[in-house]
Order: sequence, then structure tokens, then C-alpha cells
Amino acid sequence: METIPHYINGARVSDADRFGPVYNPATGEQGKQVALASAARTEEAIAAARAALPAWRATSLAKRTNIFFRVREILTQRKPELAAILTSEHGKVLSDAEGEISRGLENIEFATGLSHMLKGERSEQVSSGVDVHSVRQPVGVVACITPFNFPAMVPLWMIGSALACGNTVLLKPSEKDPSSAVFIAEAFTEAGLPAGVLNVVHGDKEAVDILLEHPDVKAVSFVGSTPIAQSIYKRAADHGKRVQALGGAKNHMVVLPDADLDMAADAAVSAAYGSAGERCMAVSVLVAVGNIADDLVKAISSRMADLKIGAGTDPASQMGPLITAEHRDRVASYVAGAEGEGATVVVDGRSQQFDSDGFFIGVSLVDHVKPGMKVYDDEIFGPVLSVVRADTYSDAVKLVNDNEFGNGVAIFTRDGGAARQFEFDVEAGMVGVNVPIPVPVGSFSFGGWKNSLFGDTHMYGPDSIRFYTRGKVVTTRWPDPATSVIDLGFPQVH
Repeated sequence: METIPHYINGARVSDADRFGPVYNPATGEQGKQVALASAARTEEAIAAARAALPAWRATSLAKRTNIFFRVREILTQRKPELAAILTSEHGKVLSDAEGEISRGLENIEFATGLSHMLKGERSEQVSSGVDVHSVRQPVGVVACITPFNFPAMVPLWMIGSALACGNTVLLKPSEKDPSSAVFIAEAFTEAGLPAGVLNVVHGDKEAVDILLEHPDVKAVSFVGSTPIAQSIYKRAADHGKRVQALGGAKNHMVVLPDADLDMAADAAVSAAYGSAGERCMAVSVLVAVGNIADDLVKAISSRMADLKIGAGTDPASQMGPLITAEHRDRVASYVAGAEGEGATVVVDGRSQQFDSDGFFIGVSLVDHVKPGMKVYDDEIFGPVLSVVRADTYSDAVKLVNDNEFGNGVAIFTRDGGAARQFEFDVEAGMVGVNVPIPVPVGSFSFGGWKNSLFGDTHMYGPDSIRFYTRGKVVTTRWPDPATSVIDLGFPQVH
């Protein structure tokens, strides 16, 4: 059986006392195992990152930039190979996998502008003969802990800016689909990144505990569920680390009565069921305002019947399986309990039959959902779309703002004034107007509000430069040149 190794100090390391299973979600079979790091192995990786830090920090911005240009070229050329790895371990369809890589590469492209992003400021003559300038310097060794749902994109979100700023990195990917992390690290090595600057350590709580508490780790970036994000934020901060921890979401899509119904229905299906709903920006609640709910539910359910669910390697598939059997069963439980809470199951994905033993489930649509129902309150992270009916625009905004999460939200309308007011009123970090999944491009930053984010900086983009660097201000005064004697050491003629 293939063993997925750690990648430490520029080399693969496969030996371990413990291993975890890696499944192909489309077949349900275990095809690989991943080495799980002990405390000693994790400390070995931290030591490698610490040893590589002085030389990497001193590497010129021009040389760093060249590495990012090369790694972008390598990953672009090898995109089909990396996408196949993602599909085999995560289950998402190949088109989703390639799209994920492309979005991750936006952050590598952003990092190529590091010489501009790391520029400081200067003020002359702040006092008589005194000048002041500022610089941004790396924080040191950075731990990046990433989720299963985007095993290539989220690591690229983090490591691009972290490395560009002169830090060294320990990447701890999800043990459910870990191969892409090693693939990316080796691409950086091929591009010229020195050994020890980017290390990959696979593991579970034992490895994470070391990363959160080790004094040589100065910053932690995390993406995952809200309870874990909150715990990681507190524990790492208690150990004096800088932390950004992105948590869960319950993203609402508000549809006003004047919206283009076909556009809204198409967007709802794509945003709710794409990547099997396993994404923190998936639309999980549709808020139908006024009298459009019946027509909208009918339009969405008619489109659901045409969705092709199957193995991600099948070009005809539009949605693949879920990541594990346990997660599939958890998602199914929300649909099973919805009617008992007073909701109406319009389309029940549990009833769909599949020829494979993979972790498949059909898409579900649940109407007449209200706050207080588990199907509304919990982050399901699967292909389940809830419909909430609101009488007015104000009711819809209150519903969104009362929710504990504030990751992303969208509004569908033809009314520019209503859209502008919604942008002003709504409490969420990312807003879409007739765009169901408003993930920012790489030159902006990604992150939510409320229980979707712990920390005060968002992921990638300009916020990432602030997170992965520390500011330093230098105040200088020089003697009057008229009082200086300059001796260059040349022979004197007498």
C-alpha cells in the first residue's frame, strides 16, 4: 500500500509509528495510508524551519519573486496531475479540482508582487535633522493547518504570502486527503525554494498540539469548523502566538421579488450543490422574500433532477461523493430530522440509489425552514439547501444578521438601490450582488465576521501581508556633514 510521506528539510520521510487510512470516496476503498507525525517528528520539522529561517529571510526579494514565477509555471503545467490527485482523495469532480488549483494560483500570482507589497514608508525632517522610516519584517516560523475540502487551494492561500514575506512554513494538511500538500511542496523545491523553508507534517491532535504550543512557532493560520477554530485561536494565543482562525458558515442567499428567477434558481443549485456542498462558501440557506417562494422552489427542484452525481473522474459527473461514510451519514441525519421539526422535504437526497460503494448521497431541498431547527442552525457541510420564507426585505436582513455566522451572503435583485442598501446593512465579511459565492480574487482578502473568524485579519491578499509580517519603525539623525572629516585612505602628497 502506498504511504504518503512527510516532507521535511527538502526530503520525503515515510517512517512512522502510526498511520492513518486514506480512502477513495468514489469507491469507498482504502488505497493509501498516511504517516502520522509523533511529537518528535513534529519538533524535527520545526527545527528544520527554524534553521532555514535566517538564510531565507536574507534572500533578496528578486530571488524570492523568481521562485514564485517558476512555481506558478510548474503547477500550471502539472494542473491535470494535481487535479487527479485531488479527485482520487477528496472525491470532487475534475472540473472542480482544476478550478480549485486555479484559484489557489491566484495567490501565487499575488505573491509575485512581494517587492511592492513589502514597501515601507518614509517621512523626512519630522524634527530638525530627524527622519523616520518603517519596514515590514517576517514573524518567523509559521504553522498552516488546512482543511480537507480544498486540499490545494487553502494551502496556497497561506503559504504563498507567508513565504513571500520571508517566513518559513510548517504545513499540516488534513489527513483525509494529504497527497496534494506534498505535491505542492515538491513543486516549490523544483522551483528553487531552499530545503527547510516549506515543510509538510501529517498528523492529528498530537502534531497540532506541538504546533500550537512550541515556542519557535510564532504564528498559526487555520481553516476549519468553528468549535475547532475557536479552540485553536485561544490555545495558540495563550502561548503568545499571532493567530488567524477561520471557522464555519451558514451562508444565506436572499432573493427579492424583482430578481431574475431563472438566474437565481441556477445560482442556488450551483452554489448549494457544487463540490457536494463541502465548502465554507456554499449557499446553505435560500431566503425567499415576498410571494416568490413557491415559484423559486419549483424552479430549483426541477433543475435538481438533471444533476449527474457520480465518480469525479467521470466527465459527465457534476457532483461527486462526500469525503467519508461518517460525514455522509451525518448529512443524511439532517434531512431525516427535518420533517419532525416542522420543515417540508421537497427533494430527499437519501432516496437516490448508487451503483458504487462510495460515499455518495443525493441532493436535498428542504422548504419552510425556520431558525431553531437543526437543519437551519447547524453547519451541515453537504448538499442540503434550506428555504426560509421572509415577508419583507427587513425580515430577510434581520434573519441574516441574527445568525451566529457571518462568512458570506448574497442578494439577487434588479434594484441597484436595494442592493446598495443590503451591502450597507448586512453583517458579513463577503457580500455578493447577483453572485452566489462571493469569494474575493487574490488581490483582495478572504474572511468572515462573527463566529466565522477568530482573529483580526483575513486570509490571503493585503491582510495576509500584515499578518505574516511585523512592523518596525526606525528614527534616524545624522551628524552635519560639515563637521565630518572624510578620510578615504589614499596616499597623501606632501
